[in-house]
Amino acid sequence: MKSSTRFPEITVAGTPKEMGQQLGEQARDAVRGFCEYSRDYAEQTCQLAAAPIEQVVGRSLEHAEQYAPHMVEELRGVASTADVSLNDLMLLQVRNQLRPSDDAGCTAVSLPSGGVRQGAILAQNWDADPTLDAFTVVLTRRPQGKPAALTCTQAGLISYLGFNAAGIGACVNTLPAPSREWGVPHYFTLRGLHEATSLESAFAAVDRAERAIPANIMLCTPQGPVDFEVTLEKVYQLFPDDQPWLTHSNHCVHESLQAVNEQFPELIQSYARKERIDQLLTHRDADREAVMEMLRDHEGYPRSICRHANDDPQHGIWTTVFSMVMEPAENQMFVSRGNPCEQPYERYQLVAD
Repeated sequence: MKSSTRFPEITVAGTPKEMGQQLGEQARDAVRGFCEYSRDYAEQTCQLAAAPIEQVVGRSLEHAEQYAPHMVEELRGVASTADVSLNDLMLLQVRNQLRPSDDAGCTAVSLPSGGVRQGAILAQNWDADPTLDAFTVVLTRRPQGKPAALTCTQAGLISYLGFNAAGIGACVNTLPAPSREWGVPHYFTLRGLHEATSLESAFAAVDRAERAIPANIMLCTPQGPVDFEVTLEKVYQLFPDDQPWLTHSNHCVHESLQAVNEQFPELIQSYARKERIDQLLTHRDADREAVMEMLRDHEGYPRSICRHANDDPQHGIWTTVFSMVMEPAENQMFVSRGNPCEQPYERYQLVAD
């Protein structure tokens, strides 16, 4: 059992620099620990990368400055109070560019509003190295002139999984596809999503970035569920078709990207997990409790939707580090700290301004 079933909660507000300084002060140990972890990770994998670590960091910083200078200014604020360097923080943002398929493998679902009694739901299991639990926080940002956002993230990342006060929510799945050494790190495009107020502005936040790696982004929007399969060249949109929901794991679904799946090895039983979550949705009324039960599913254990350590030679260490169920219209999300079959879902609230 964890020492606590809740992640640490942090709130920051103000200018980019002020928010960064507040985050660095409140999460200093987690930021420093995550930087050390990422440096060790990078040094272990740098021989697999096509470019030296510092070159990837430096070139990606240039891209990030062009994409969103206010986000880099926030990182400078974190660096000033957490006693780390800006390059240390940028390494957090680019570590998956050194070995893209090692970011995380996840199962995600987006459900539309079910009427008066049920709002839209966005949910996923986040499967990764369980060491990352120690650096994970639930963070509320209240930036000037932009929507407030509630995210579950590792301390020091410019953004990650969550939703904003405009009803835009985002989950992320690793998408094995062509990548390059540097570009705008995908955590910056996620932050752009959390600053969006519509599907159109969310799409633009991702589309305008000169990206380094592919990713899948599952969204909840006021217009309904949508999924972005993001490659280096294009953002492909998926909308509900024969069923009202969308699901995704770790392979391409859009018909234009089927050839990509043939070029890359399957990531942690992706096809079986997607088939299983679709099967569960077909046979259940998908309210919040039902979705939580689906994310506890052990069909194919231990390589299941609720993932446990196993003998997989490459990703056997990966487990469900946290499971989250978001209800953006109600300004709340429920997060299990660890496998949802073992830990309770705790409620976190985005308090209105």
